[in-house]
This record gives sequence, C-alpha cells and structure tokens, in this order.
Amino acid sequence: MTTIPIRSDRVAEVARDTAETKIKVRLNLDGTGRASLNTGIGFFDHMLDQIARHGMIDLDVQAAGDLHIDGHHTVEDVGITIGQAVAKAVGDKRGITRYGYAYVPLDEALSRVVIDFSGRPGLAVDVCFTSGMVGGFDTQLLHEFFQGFVNHAQVTLHIDNLKGVNAHHQAETIFKAFGRALRMALTPDARAAGQIPSTKGSL
Repeated sequence: MTTIPIRSDRVAEVARDTAETKIKVRLNLDGTGRASLNTGIGFFDHMLDQIARHGMIDLDVQAAGDLHIDGHHTVEDVGITIGQAVAKAVGDKRGITRYGYAYVPLDEALSRVVIDFSGRPGLAVDVCFTSGMVGGFDTQLLHEFFQGFVNHAQVTLHIDNLKGVNAHHQAETIFKAFGRALRMALTPDARAAGQIPSTKGSL
C-alpha cells in the first residue's frame, strides 16, 4: 500500500482589502516561530507573537485599519485572514493529528485551549477578564479574533480561562495555549500513513 506523506509546502499568503481594513498575512505552518507583526495595536502584536512562537509558525501580519474608530475591525479581520491562510496552508488535512490541546500557566493565570480541525466552525469561550482594556487592546475583541479565525479556518475551538487576576496574564495564557494546541493539531501523525483523520474520509 502506497502512503501519501503530509504536504511539505504548508505555506500560504492571503490579502484582505475592505473599506475598513487592509491586511496581508503570510505564514508557514512548519516554521521556527519567527514573526513580523504590525497591526497598530501593540498588545495585539504581542499576542500574535505568542501564536507564532508557541505554535512554531512563521507569521507575517501587516494590517492597516480604522483605529481612529476602535480596534474592532482590525482585530476581527486579522482573525479572518489568519484563518483563511491556515485553511489554505493545511489543505485537505491529510496526515495531520487533527486534535490539539494545551494548558498554559502564567503566574496566577491558567488557561486551557482545545482545537479540532473538524471542517466545521465552532467556538466556545469562557473568559471573565478582570479588566476591559490591556494597553490599547479591548479584551472583548479576543472573542472577535477567535470567531473570525474559526469561521474561516473551519475549526472547532474551546477556550477556557480557568484562573486569573491580571488581565494581561489571562490573555497571554490563552494565546500561548492556542499556539500550542494549534501546533499539536497540525503535527504529522506518523501512524496515520497520510490518511485524512476522519471516518467520513474528508474534513
């Protein structure tokens, strides 16, 4: 029986150009965690860096949005564009582990993230931030980022902040755990012999 190896070219580039934002994303799912980030929201850049470093994804995000209004459109559209790029790079999902999870602590904060490359968008978020803002980042927009991502990456994502007093720590544990869970789910499964990880035969 001939096995089909996982793709070795899991890279993608996606651009999104609307009246509200202009975004360009380049990524390599088999990278080394390098990042080049410019969204105009410093704390958001810091969070995207966590995804790259802990997901071992090379990530380039260049975004110009209507920040004179607020950060909503920029954060949401970056989530959409990264989701589109991940979907494009992962292809038919042949040979991936499919499921990933991670628990990540930072001082008093602890978060759990679980992901399934199911082919179906689904998001469940249980986070009670202790502050509405971290730097220039509205903590309500964490949900908008991940909603945009799951809708376009076609994944099921569960996010739970289990403990936390400092909102910076709460958010950072979530983004780090997301990167780690993403990395696990996208790792080649040596025992799967290049198969699509579903009894349906497609995802």
